[in-house]
Amino acid sequence: MKIRKEKASYNNLVFKFSAIVIAIFTIWGALSPNSLAKNASAVFNFTSSSFGWFYLGSVACFVVFCFFLAFSKYGKIKLGKDDDKPEFSLFTWISMLFSAGFGVGIVFWGVAEPLTHFATPPYKEVEPQSVESARLAMRYSFFNWGIHQWSVFTIVGLSLAYFQFRKKSKSLVSETLEGIHIKRGKESIKKSVNILAVIATVIGVSTSLGMGILQINGGLSYVFSVPNNAWVQISIVLVLLTLYITSATTGLHKGIKILSNTNMILVIALMAYFLFRGPTVFILDSFVLGIGDYLQNFTEMSFYMTPYSGDTWVNDWTVFYWAWVIAWSPFVGSFVARISKGRTIREFVLGVLTVPSGIAFMWMAIFGGTGLYMDLFQNTAIAEAVSRDVSTAIFILLKEFPLYFFFSIIIMALIMIFLVTSADSAVFVLGMMTSDGSLNPSNTVKIIWGVLMAGITIVLIISSGLTGLQAASLVSALPFTIILILISISLYRSLVKETKPSRTRIDHSEPQELERKAQ
Repeated sequence: MKIRKEKASYNNLVFKFSAIVIAIFTIWGALSPNSLAKNASAVFNFTSSSFGWFYLGSVACFVVFCFFLAFSKYGKIKLGKDDDKPEFSLFTWISMLFSAGFGVGIVFWGVAEPLTHFATPPYKEVEPQSVESARLAMRYSFFNWGIHQWSVFTIVGLSLAYFQFRKKSKSLVSETLEGIHIKRGKESIKKSVNILAVIATVIGVSTSLGMGILQINGGLSYVFSVPNNAWVQISIVLVLLTLYITSATTGLHKGIKILSNTNMILVIALMAYFLFRGPTVFILDSFVLGIGDYLQNFTEMSFYMTPYSGDTWVNDWTVFYWAWVIAWSPFVGSFVARISKGRTIREFVLGVLTVPSGIAFMWMAIFGGTGLYMDLFQNTAIAEAVSRDVSTAIFILLKEFPLYFFFSIIIMALIMIFLVTSADSAVFVLGMMTSDGSLNPSNTVKIIWGVLMAGITIVLIISSGLTGLQAASLVSALPFTIILILISISLYRSLVKETKPSRTRIDHSEPQELERKAQ
């Protein structure tokens, strides 16, 4: 069957307005990076300190709502017709979820986060680099990369899939608000929502690309003494741009699918090797203990804040993560929805919430746990080295193992593939968002978004590095959090309406049918 390509639309308000906003932001950073850095820092501090409560409360509610949907009567509803079958195999579906969702982030922070929390514990009363701080470090690493993150992706992805495949709506974020009856300015509100979704997607994905590029440059510098500077980072972005544009223009069933499966195979192989080559029993013990601590302290961590002490740890870590995934959720949600036709709501929710989280926990236990073991029992100083440069964390750990150069190259290749997979998926989704929901956007629109995304990534890296990337995510996430709440309400109302008792439908039956049923 030949897939019809959609023509590029340049008279589309969502496309034009969002592209202009991103272009202006990119030009500002290119012409005045110091100004952008200063303003980014100020906005980051204000947003994280003033709205941290809003992010924590909202995401906790999303988690509860997701589990409610999975285990309620609505869990049996299919994302599509009742006889639709899943388009992709379970392995490919999970691979795409993991690769598009947060593969880059977990490789970047898999060693860096546990070791950073080990050196600087979340609680001030805990002694740094102690047994207690190591246990706390693993617990919070699990929490920050667990189901809270994926609940955000689940809400957007489930709503898009439900309205797109079950209700035959367009593949647009604005269509997920159909369950809320908007009386005035409906079209204007829809366009505004789509524009915000596009801007949030570009910023969120650029944050991940920027982190991955910093890590690749850090690895090249640490392993091969390549300069760690803006010119090298720009060169990496240009190589990345070429690769993800090529992949995105080959379509969903070729480039994206192949890269996602390759990623997953590499991740499984690396985890298996380092699990058995490293301190195996310690890794497994810390994994089981970490799961127990995570479940036991789940509610406390979900709402943990420090208004009485004024400590900024929660804002710097958990609040940033929640804002980052909210900014990224239009992209991940749209992509997850696109690959999930034919699955039930229960299968979708439980799969999206638990499987990628489980992979993240195992990765953290293997790589982060190995780093903790070496510092605790072998007197290495990995935590101190990581505190100087988080982008080199995994390469510092690899140096303690044989075949250091070989595995360093493998890790850099994995990061690059993750970056390409995330970027080409994002380009595909941005094309859908700005082509009136087309499931097969034109290559021209994909290329335009690919170039703009590369441009803003370069600007954020050059102007203020990781701080600028974090600030951009926080700002773009704030308005979209409100939209996520409205999406949840809309989805629930639509599900309630669909599953109303049959007597509601009898009122609309033909008179003869009513008479027959009465008899």
